[in-house]
Amino acid sequence: MEKKRSNIIALDSLLTTTTLLKMSEEIDHFKRKHKETCEMAARAILYALDLKDHYTFGHSMRVAYFCVEAGKRLSLLEKDLYDLELAALFHDIGKIGTPDKLLNKPTRLVDEEFKMMKKHPVQSYEILRRFEDFEKVALCAKHHHERYDGKGYPDGLVGEEIPLFSRIILIADTFDAVTSSRPYRTGLSHHVAFEELKQFAGTQFDPHLVDVFIKTLTEIGEQRSETFELSIIDGKFKKEAA
Repeated sequence: MEKKRSNIIALDSLLTTTTLLKMSEEIDHFKRKHKETCEMAARAILYALDLKDHYTFGHSMRVAYFCVEAGKRLSLLEKDLYDLELAALFHDIGKIGTPDKLLNKPTRLVDEEFKMMKKHPVQSYEILRRFEDFEKVALCAKHHHERYDGKGYPDGLVGEEIPLFSRIILIADTFDAVTSSRPYRTGLSHHVAFEELKQFAGTQFDPHLVDVFIKTLTEIGEQRSETFELSIIDGKFKKEAA
């Protein structure tokens, strides 16, 4: 009788383990499908950005690449690198709501136009927060124009009040912007851009992250490849802005 009872307990234990394993597999499958669906939505939104403003699309790809490479040198976990890539890809998605006449203006923006342009981080947040899984990404996009000294926008956050990803994105965003040629100016060399980042370290930028970013871009520059790939968006993209 005792042996029979032990066999029943062992069988129940085996069935419970099997059931739990099956449930775990089903949960993992659901998570993978959910992630794939989110990535499909991400690609669709970025495709819309490309149709709206090809320059901003290419800029976003480069910023994401720079951020991920810097994140690796900061020893971020794989999941954090994934979220950082998403946040960087979407940091300017709010420009979908910016008038074309501002995005494509061949001269510098005047004050009133710049005020309109400054709305794009909040617009990025409003787009992204509607995706449940993008809550962190949405906040990082919202705050990518905050300054280390608190003089940024939209909320005037100071120092480490600013999300880490936002601080990384601001540096990558600025670097790519100043090294890109636009109708009203010629892009700066990497060396000059590095000097500008150093000049504003501690005021506009997190000084530690400036050091990491410059080391990252120096190492990237020593690589022979002229293109890069991302984990979320298919294709090869040029490292250098036009």
